[in-house]
Amino acid sequence: MKKQLLSLFLAVLMMFSMVACGTQNQGEDSAESGTRTITDMRGREVEIPEKIDSIVCTGCMSLRLVSYLGALDYVVGVEELEQGEHGTDKDYSHVYGEKFDDLPTIGQGGGIRYTAYPEELVALAPDMIITTYDDDSLEQLANETGIPVIGINYDSTIFLGDGFYNSLRFLAELLGKEDRCEELISYVETCKEDLTNRAAAVPDSEKPTAYVGAVTNAGGHGLAGTFENFEPFVAAGARNVVDEAAGSTEGTREEKGYEVDLESVAKWDPDVIFLDPVNLDIVRDEYAQMPDFYNSLSAVKNGEVYSLPTYYSYHTNVTYCLTDSYYVGMVLYPEQFQDVNIQEKCNEILNMFLGEAYYDDMIADGMVFDKLSLGK
Repeated sequence: MKKQLLSLFLAVLMMFSMVACGTQNQGEDSAESGTRTITDMRGREVEIPEKIDSIVCTGCMSLRLVSYLGALDYVVGVEELEQGEHGTDKDYSHVYGEKFDDLPTIGQGGGIRYTAYPEELVALAPDMIITTYDDDSLEQLANETGIPVIGINYDSTIFLGDGFYNSLRFLAELLGKEDRCEELISYVETCKEDLTNRAAAVPDSEKPTAYVGAVTNAGGHGLAGTFENFEPFVAAGARNVVDEAAGSTEGTREEKGYEVDLESVAKWDPDVIFLDPVNLDIVRDEYAQMPDFYNSLSAVKNGEVYSLPTYYSYHTNVTYCLTDSYYVGMVLYPEQFQDVNIQEKCNEILNMFLGEAYYDDMIADGMVFDKLSLGK
């Protein structure tokens, strides 16, 4: 009996030993695999390597945010539209374009739809793909490559929400750039507070009305092309005639681009008009065809028409949005912004985000901040 009990005891002991050993080996295998599971900004659970050494970026905003974070050493391939000429339309590309030219091409690029080259991505085998593709496109990308695909939001609002902050912080945690991220956010917060305080010194009843036209939004537009809740206007506390007409000055606000009726512009008769210089030829053609309409506008009669470069090119150039906000303030409230030099402020912003001041290059490309004459 004693021998039987001893045998049973040893058998049970061996079984527990094997279970414990198996559990230990399973933990060791998980640790050795070096992976972790994260939830991306689309709510998807994605398994990624514990240590990230290489990435690629697809879709609008992703490579720009990585550039702002100073994390381009991770990037091993870029979209075609990031290569070739590097004007000042895209801030990050102007500074880092030569680096992009030397990298393999991983897709066509152009928006939030699928434009990737899966064979090239598989050959490069980055640790993960960061994308602003829509949900269907990013799932297709993950299925075709077998590479972890991280979806981030392309919402980059600064003055109408926390879209920019949220995406930047998410990427910073993935790439170990938390300190750089908070440095940028702190700087933007300082600019926002500065703009708000200067604008608040002018009572609303004394603020001139403003209108932005000839905007770049899914292509160029004439005077009728405008924005509701235009971020630089919001930042500078401007009285946007479009907002006032739409009743969108209170509550939840979202920037919207569309065309209005020119008769509405005449009815609103804004004190100041800002135009995107990229589309100035369109406006000048309109002016030649309907000079009486344009000359009836108070802003045109009083010489209060100004150039305001677009901050949209493959989505939001945060640097240009901030610069535009300061220039709007300078035009609308010259006394409150008399100490601001737009060249110095622009270069300061560019230096903070990209480590290079190139205001002169912007001017050479026609991205000017100045009064405009509509006659050719």
